[in-house]
Amino acid sequence: MKIRIGLVICLSFANSVAAQEAPADLLVTGATIYTADVNNPVTTAFAVRQDRIVRVGSEAEVLALEGPNTERLDLSGLTVIPGMIDAHAHLALLAMFLRRVDLVGTTSFADVIERVSEEAATTQPGVWIRGYGWDQNDWENKEFPTHEQLSTVVPNNPVFLERIDGHAVLLNAVALDLVGITAATSDPEGGRTLRDQQGNPTGVLIDNAADSAEARLPATSSQEIREAARGAIAHLSAFGLTGIHDASVGQDTIDVFEEMAREGEFNLRSYIMVSNDDANLEHYLRRGPQFGLYDGRIWIRSIKIQVDGALGSRGAALLEDYSDDPRNRGLITASYERVHEVAVRALRNGFQLNVHAIGDRGNRNVLDAYEAALDEVPVADHRFRIEHAQILHPDDITRFAELGVIPSMQGSHQTSDMYWATDRVGPDRIRGAYAWRSLLDTGVIVPNGSDFPVESANPLISFRAFFTRRDADGWPEGGWHPEQRTSREEALLSMTLWPAQAAFMEDVVGSLSPGKYADFVVLDRDIMSVSEDQILDTKVLMTFLGGRLIYERSNVSN
Repeated sequence: MKIRIGLVICLSFANSVAAQEAPADLLVTGATIYTADVNNPVTTAFAVRQDRIVRVGSEAEVLALEGPNTERLDLSGLTVIPGMIDAHAHLALLAMFLRRVDLVGTTSFADVIERVSEEAATTQPGVWIRGYGWDQNDWENKEFPTHEQLSTVVPNNPVFLERIDGHAVLLNAVALDLVGITAATSDPEGGRTLRDQQGNPTGVLIDNAADSAEARLPATSSQEIREAARGAIAHLSAFGLTGIHDASVGQDTIDVFEEMAREGEFNLRSYIMVSNDDANLEHYLRRGPQFGLYDGRIWIRSIKIQVDGALGSRGAALLEDYSDDPRNRGLITASYERVHEVAVRALRNGFQLNVHAIGDRGNRNVLDAYEAALDEVPVADHRFRIEHAQILHPDDITRFAELGVIPSMQGSHQTSDMYWATDRVGPDRIRGAYAWRSLLDTGVIVPNGSDFPVESANPLISFRAFFTRRDADGWPEGGWHPEQRTSREEALLSMTLWPAQAAFMEDVVGSLSPGKYADFVVLDRDIMSVSEDQILDTKVLMTFLGGRLIYERSNVSN
């Protein structure tokens, strides 16, 4: 009898509290909802008040918060997931890419020349033509191109064409002349100018050599950045992305993004990694960590360094020679000493350090520098990261967990690179490539991303790659090195909660949980149960940021 009376009293109290609670602004019901919350992974309804989730549960529980002005979104038969977060991306580069000559998918150098020639036909002489996305690995002739044909077809405009990985560029003769690259030009540290047998530049510049040339190009205005970024953010919303970790951003661009966010034009949650130059570091370390500025649009509390190049252009720093290029071990673009110095400064100022490392030598150098910095300035919850972590020596895999370092990786890199990656490093070293399962089994998380515009911004490509390790055509059967696959549930976490944790943002984003921002995506199918082959056909129907609709597919009602 006492138990029954106590139960009645408890229920009466609960009903009284619910009655006193303010009505929700939005109720989402009817859908299969994957929350990425381990305490309540699948549900059917949730409630939003202002920009936050206030209740998650059954439809009956959520409807208790309905009021006279509450909107109801009935999504019967559809699927909802948290807003997806790309843990390694380049917003400004995507913004500019969408305005440049698109070279992605070209199947030959002749195809590249044709696209650039079409652009030149409508461009005033002397105006720079920029393109992005060529990849000689997709051509029959997989050698790097040389500029002669391009220079002949486009003689009146300087041309600057970035490789798909952003670590190599091709210039025509006019551009080489304007940036001052000649046979007498020496290579900068961490960079290489490819040359013919006579020592003349072929037009291809790698890593720091490419960066030095780009620095001589006309600057992009703030207004151009703003207009381009607006289009890029809309592009991301259509893919269901509500957040990104924006890698290596300078003050001029950050200022534009902050201005946009202040004025309500930045429909994205951006965790910014400040680029590694002394002026940027001095400015932002002095300013201090910034959290959730402008209604949770901008975070500035991390730094990005690049220590080597990319595998495709043979710039990734390896412990041994490239298997397909003897006597080449890649490029170190930032020294151990620089990484250690910045790591110490970051630890002392409350910043996270995220370092690009692709080759096994690059990764080991970073882990060594992190270990020394943490011995000097012990910080328990530093969440230092290595961006890409593509080729790892077996001895270094356990060091991530031992040091508390997060491997931030990109599923789509694996499915793009698998056709030729073994050629680069051979059958033994490839076992440590894109080693998601090996890393997860040590206890670390592996936040996922795309590195857009290096890859498509569509996050479902990397989501699918994590648990299939197969390309869009289903190759290879069973997956490329299938022992490194994740589960489908881990793949969802890799695009939601794990990126949030990798950015110290798990209290406000990453799952559909009470108290967090109401960032969510409505899909036309259940990506957690449909066949692998259906995932890339999935359509994003709606994207919400803070409970506000920021994207709706035009035929969503059909």
